[in-house]
Order: sequence, then C-alpha cells, then structure tokens
Amino acid sequence: MFIDEARIFIRSGKGGDGHSSFRKEKFVPKGGPDGGNGGKGGDVIFLADPNLHTLLDFNYKKKYAAEDGENGGKSLKDGKSGNDIIIKVPVGTIIKDFETDTEIVDLSSDFMQFVVAKGGRGGKGNSNFATATNQAPRFAEEGKIGVEKYVKLELKLLADVGLVGFPNAGKSTFISSISAARPKIADYPFTTLQPNLGIVKYRDYKTFTIADIPGIIEGASEGKGLGHKFLKHIERTKILLIMIDATDENYQKSFRTLIKELEKFSDLLAQKKKIVAFTKLDILSEEEIKKVKKRKIRNYSDQIYCISSVARINLDELIERFWKEIEN
Repeated sequence: MFIDEARIFIRSGKGGDGHSSFRKEKFVPKGGPDGGNGGKGGDVIFLADPNLHTLLDFNYKKKYAAEDGENGGKSLKDGKSGNDIIIKVPVGTIIKDFETDTEIVDLSSDFMQFVVAKGGRGGKGNSNFATATNQAPRFAEEGKIGVEKYVKLELKLLADVGLVGFPNAGKSTFISSISAARPKIADYPFTTLQPNLGIVKYRDYKTFTIADIPGIIEGASEGKGLGHKFLKHIERTKILLIMIDATDENYQKSFRTLIKELEKFSDLLAQKKKIVAFTKLDILSEEEIKKVKKRKIRNYSDQIYCISSVARINLDELIERFWKEIEN
C-alpha cells in the first residue's frame, strides 16, 4: 500500500538533573561541593533511507521519543547523555510542523539527516556554582525539558520524468512497457489509484526514473477526481510527458485542460519542460495514423511523438529524447 502522508508525535529527551552533594573524606570534616552534571537528552533525528518508498509504517506507530539524560551523581560524576532516536523515512519526505504547516526540512537526497527536535541540556551540579564568597552551594540545576510536537510527513516521489494525462490515456501501459513497473491496467478510468515509479534502463548501464500518477480530470487542482491528491508527486520531476489518446478528436481542448490544471496546482509544474505524445496508435488504421501525425497543437512548438506502448511504436525514440533532456 502506498501512503504519502502521516502525522506523528515526537519528543526529544529531557536533560538530566545536576546533583548536589559534598565530599565526605576521612579527616576532612567539611569537604567541598562535588555534585556532577546531568547528561544531555537525546535528539530526534530524521534520516532519508533510499530503501523505503512509503510512509505506511507510520500508520501503526505514531509516537517516537528519544532517551532522557541521566542525572548527575556525587564525586563529580556526570550523568550519561540519552540516546538519540533516528526515524527513517523515504527520500523525498518533507517534515512540517503540524500546528503551523511550516516546512522544517526537505529530505531530498539519499541518507540526508536532520535534527528536528534537540534534546534538553543537562543541569549543572552544585560543584559548578562554588565561588569565593559561596564555597558550599547547596543547590544544583535541573535539566532542561525536551521538545514535544506533532509533525506532518509528506512524501513527494523523486523522478526524472512524470506522466500526465486523462484517465485511460495509456500512462500505466506506457510505464509497464519501458520499465519493470507493473501497475494495474484495464480499459476504464482510474485504474491507477496510487503513484507508480519505474526505472528505465538506457544504454551503457544508465538508468532514469519515471513516475505515473492517477489520471487528471478538469478541476483536479481544486480537488476533483483522484489526480489532485497526487499532483505533488510530479513537482520534483525534470520533464513532464503530456499523454493524449490518439482517438481523442478534441485533443486541442484536452491539451489546454491538462496544462491549465498543472498551472493552477503549482508554479513549479507550470515551468517544467513538457513533451507531448499521442498514444494508442496500435488501434488506429493507417489512414488515421497519417492524420494523427499531421496534428499541430496551438501554443506548443516542440516535436509531437506518436506512440503505441503495446506495439512499441516510437518508444525508443521517445526514450532517447528523455535522456537528452535529462542530460541537459
């Protein structure tokens, strides 16, 4: 199951209390202060793990706490610092403060770490407070409390190419034809109910990643259909492939609708490099294919690709174009 949002509670460790005590030695009736310091509380650290691909685990465990620092002891013995807690999340996870919805950190690279909640400082023992005028302080400092907060985790997939199109435009068939991804494929809208990520092998052992999201419908950016929930997963891509069913006679309107939804959802998506492909050439006659190849799209001057994922028509040419754009 693909889960891309979660809310969890985190708490960093409390600092240990400083100790108040005095040396007790034979023949030294009034020994000086010897209270040790408390140990520091453990930090809450998030780690981007490339082996994770979903936030599903956070559906089952929702509270994470670092260890408290130990209290100081007599004979100037300092308390042990509390152990940090490391929370592993998929690469591409954004950590936000749940109350304010402000971004704390974007863990966008492999093994990136970030301390989201620092542990409390340990309190000082009474040995630290001795002065010329107060040689026997009878007080010690308490450890500082840790940080407690709810945080929101948002996962955005990291991919080189993002697939954009209406439901049943052939996106799932396309990603299954050029990669090892195996999404559910059927001849009805909204077959894809979650994002799919595929690895495409290029020559000389090179690879790139491609992301397929549920189909977009008009009004998706405002919450209609399924696409709105997953549009964020193509914000990080370098290239967008706009896929239009070759049997769609209103292809001009379809293109404008898709572009409009991308622009309304995010300025990032609006600025992405876009490539257009007409799909499902295998179900057309030779005459129909000739007509599709002559099509022009208003306000789009780049090359238009005519492909069939089933018959593998022009897929290699399109992959070459992807790699060229990625390299650039």
